[in-house]
Amino acid sequence: MKNLLKRLFLLIKQSLIIKITNLEELAQRPISIEKAKFNNQCELPYGLEIPHIALAMEEFIDFLKFLNQQLRKKGLPRLESFLMPANFSSIVGEFMNLRIPEHCPTLAKNQYHNGHPDLIPNGHFPDNAVQHSNEGIEVKGSRHSSGWQGHNPEAVWLMVFHFDSNTSNDQRNEVAAKPFEFKGVYAAKLEVEDWSFSGRSPTSRRTITASVIRSGVMKMKKNWVYGV
Repeated sequence: MKNLLKRLFLLIKQSLIIKITNLEELAQRPISIEKAKFNNQCELPYGLEIPHIALAMEEFIDFLKFLNQQLRKKGLPRLESFLMPANFSSIVGEFMNLRIPEHCPTLAKNQYHNGHPDLIPNGHFPDNAVQHSNEGIEVKGSRHSSGWQGHNPEAVWLMVFHFDSNTSNDQRNEVAAKPFEFKGVYAAKLEVEDWSFSGRSPTSRRTITASVIRSGVMKMKKNWVYGV
């Protein structure tokens, strides 16, 4: 009886290991975007079109798949599994800032360090660099479907790439491995009134943030680009 229980325990353990391994292997392959999920009726500014966004999203999926496969060969975890959540979200946003202008000739990546917004009309500013302007598109990657944040309330176009993926907290919280997936893309011209500002006291070290409130979220969800 004792040997039978021991063998049963080993079989269960092996089964769990196989299941975890299979889930991790599946998680190496980000989920492809679906062309049918794009909204051809959405409004986009500055000559930006759905094919430009779709190509950039596809390129990110290929980039992440290649990178994670190389990390696995070295015995390292997937990128989204060890980076701080905010850092990985920043990578998603920065990748879009880099690739969208490659497909949309009327937009350029803002060459000013930490300039705002991220994408600006190509040739509108000297050297395609501006410290601050209301002309252009601010781009963000986020695991959240609302409550998006920035540093200041801005009257500017905002485009959010909403995605789902593992985070560096998942192993501790026993969250299963899962592949990266774009869940939605939302875009709208927001006004200052569509943000709430959270300042900080003189002694606080908390990052100053502004959050998109319900009115702004409704504008962006109404003008959804992908995923609904």
